[in-house]
Amino acid sequence: MTVITIILIGVIVAVATPLITNMMKTSSQRSCCTNNGGQWTNNACKGASATC
Repeated sequence: MTVITIILIGVIVAVATPLITNMMKTSSQRSCCTNNGGQWTNNACKGASATC
């Protein structure tokens, strides 16, 4: 039972890590865009300086 639990935890971590990393990256880009006066639309920054 312990081995199954450890394997399931490993699978959950392996699936969740890329999702969380992607969300953090997108959130960082979005905030940088809006802080520089742009607007985040369709996963791209429109109208901001290119400092991000």
